[in-house]
Amino acid sequence: MTTVTFFKSDDIICGFEISGHSDYAEEGSDIVCAAISSAAYMTANTITEILHINAQVTEDDGLMKVRMSPNDALKACDILSGLKLHLTALSEQYKNHIKVKFSEV
Repeated sequence: MTTVTFFKSDDIICGFEISGHSDYAEEGSDIVCAAISSAAYMTANTITEILHINAQVTEDDGLMKVRMSPNDALKACDILSGLKLHLTALSEQYKNHIKVKFSEV
């Protein structure tokens, strides 16, 4: 299962962490994993390359973590809200493969 954790500070999403594999299908054919990864990379790239926000981005096999200060997160609130909306909808459709949760920081 893929776990998505959104980090919030005073109701502001200031980052996210995505870990694990969805195990929906074999590697290379897993549409759930592909949808999650695509949305996460688009979000991280938009934050760092388009909005030029100084975010800490960590990526490894089965892990992506993006964190920024609450002040910087205000500049990225729309893209982060879009990611939350997208991944929450996926979690409702693929309940056994993706879990979305929230953590106060």
